[in-house]
Amino acid sequence: MGDAPILEARNLMKRFGAIAALDGLDFEIARGESLAVFGPNGAGKTTLTRILTSSLKMTAGSVRIAGRDPHAHEIETKAILGLISHQTFQYDDLTARENLIFFARLYALPDPAARADALLGSVRLTERADDPARTLSRGMQQRLALARCLIHDPEIVFLDEPFTGLDPYAAALLRATLERLRHEGRTLFLVTHNLVEGLELSDRWMILAGGRIRAQGASAGMDRLAFERAYFEHVGGPPPGGGKS
Repeated sequence: MGDAPILEARNLMKRFGAIAALDGLDFEIARGESLAVFGPNGAGKTTLTRILTSSLKMTAGSVRIAGRDPHAHEIETKAILGLISHQTFQYDDLTARENLIFFARLYALPDPAARADALLGSVRLTERADDPARTLSRGMQQRLALARCLIHDPEIVFLDEPFTGLDPYAAALLRATLERLRHEGRTLFLVTHNLVEGLELSDRWMILAGGRIRAQGASAGMDRLAFERAYFEHVGGPPPGGGKS
């Protein structure tokens, strides 16, 4: 594909009745690039993620992933995508290992059990491999979700508020994994409310508000306090400590 973007959105729109959740978005992501998407609740971040991962249809516009229409080439597209969201997408009554083996078989991996065990080790869940998923803590379930996301070695990883509810150990493990994925040249699409963490884990940032892109730029060298002030200017609210008590 040369220098063509791995993900491209043009005039992307999504309406729910009279409400425009997304209102004419244009952006692209280079192969191996990490993009952090910021915005307040209701900005359209999750709607955007769902459209890009083909779990929600757009109202108008176009999306290309690896140069292809994801709806016309659904199998090929899903083979290169991974997703971590609020939902863990795991089966509560299956063990951690059984969950991963199930998803490995969905992707027709040659040795599902070996792949499952390798990923359980990478997310520090080997000792809980034979426990039902419902018995795991929130942090452990999110670590299992991370293993599930990576089971087929995806080229693009979508993360919708992945740090929500994580204990410090699980959060540190997730950060280390994301840094490793960046080093390996994976493409990351990270939706987060955490401004500092998002900047640290991204090459570029984008601010959504009211379904529109309000600002975007490079993350490297961005002054954290200046970015925080700019963020609140774009989303229409006062910075922490800047309003009335």
